[in-house]
Amino acid sequence: MSLTKISKAFDELTPHEMYEMLRLRSEVFVVEQTCVFLDMDNKDQKCQHILLYKDDELEATARLVPPGLSYPDAMSIGRIVTSMAVRGTGMGKVLVDYSIAECYRLYGHGPIKIGAQVYAKGFYKSFGFLQSGPVYDEDGIDHIEMTKA
Repeated sequence: MSLTKISKAFDELTPHEMYEMLRLRSEVFVVEQTCVFLDMDNKDQKCQHILLYKDDELEATARLVPPGLSYPDAMSIGRIVTSMAVRGTGMGKVLVDYSIAECYRLYGHGPIKIGAQVYAKGFYKSFGFLQSGPVYDEDGIDHIEMTKA
């Protein structure tokens, strides 16, 4: 198995990478989770994008949001997604570890916030994220704000 980690600004993404990223996000968030929402929210253009390829197939992606764009006082990791093909293999852990490291590299050491689906609270807690807000509904799925100090 060959694993390739890519971190690129929006303007650095090739059309092929952009298509694969948006397709994977749609496969999981829109089709699998049956959420009708506008994925393209005009934040992607200001974010860094993480792409993880296994044997030349995009299997995981996330976007790194600079401080002030989603949260006034913190950077954020969002659109965290893995394909069904790699769930349970540790790819999600690789994705979040790499995303945290890239946040610190790009934006400095500061708090990182995420909007996590409630069922994944334990997963994110294993990276040092703690619940920092009440449960809220986003597109019909319960979420919580979590912060890594």
